[in-house]
Amino acid sequence: MLTLKPLPANTKPSFLHSLTPFRPKTQTLTKPFKPHSNPAIQSVLQWNRKPELAGETPRVVVITSGKGGVGKTTTTANVGLSLARLGFSVVSVDADVGLRNLDLLLGLENRVNYTLVEVMNGDCRLDQALVRDKRWSNFELLCISKPRSKLPLGFGGKALVWLVESLKSRQEGCPHFILIDCPAGIDAGFITAITPANEAVLVTTPDITSLRDADRVVGLLECDGIRDIKMIVNRVRTDMIKGEDMMSVLDVQEMLGLALLGVIPEDTEVIRSTNRGYPLVLNKPPTLAGLAFEQAAWRLVEQDSMKAVMVEEEPKKRGFFSFFGV
Repeated sequence: MLTLKPLPANTKPSFLHSLTPFRPKTQTLTKPFKPHSNPAIQSVLQWNRKPELAGETPRVVVITSGKGGVGKTTTTANVGLSLARLGFSVVSVDADVGLRNLDLLLGLENRVNYTLVEVMNGDCRLDQALVRDKRWSNFELLCISKPRSKLPLGFGGKALVWLVESLKSRQEGCPHFILIDCPAGIDAGFITAITPANEAVLVTTPDITSLRDADRVVGLLECDGIRDIKMIVNRVRTDMIKGEDMMSVLDVQEMLGLALLGVIPEDTEVIRSTNRGYPLVLNKPPTLAGLAFEQAAWRLVEQDSMKAVMVEEEPKKRGFFSFFGV
């Protein structure tokens, strides 16, 4: 049986010795507060900074494909204006002799008075042949020849090499980018356009005819000493890829073996912008194709590339009534 004994007056219970008065501790923050510590947020906010230019200037980039109608001129116009909007000086050269269209896409067809042929003949100065865009003063256009005209016999790749050297030493300063819109085919016009280039952007579409010509052009570019070759896949339709009626971007990349600079989706706004002479990247609100061109220009500045991945969809669950076709 338990009995309770009283404690002496001068003693305290043992559990009271373990109790200490509560004193809150204050801590000072030694590390600065990071408002955007989430990596997902950082990946979104990185587009708000200006890209860092890689390589030596001027960077001479030829935009080619081999096959006609895949979007070389559209790519040149939109990538060139995207570079200008990022703060870089750009000179776009329309190297398509007799069939120039770059001035139409930019809305500058009424301002082309002189061409590179007339500069070489001594009829005008180089600064008179360069057409400066009124919307972005750091973007200039130069056409090789007038429509329905032929080049002289002595005109070739050396003329474009002279053009690049003249742009380097001009008083206004050396441009950051020189974009050359290459004509279709692999004849003399193609050889002339790729002669001064040290980089190449290959524009292709996900069809077998375009891929065959693109593979041939890659071999010619490598024989000319151009090793930095990137690829833009244009006019991609996700609905046809899901229905297995069109090759995916991953299939195109595996066939050509090139670094991927951008993927441009099929967009009906391309025809409207072409007829108005107003490039896609200037549209407000921007279209999906315009945003894709801007991201491709960003990667071109930093000599970066993107990676195509395959996303497997989960199979649809089949219920009891699927047996009856419901």
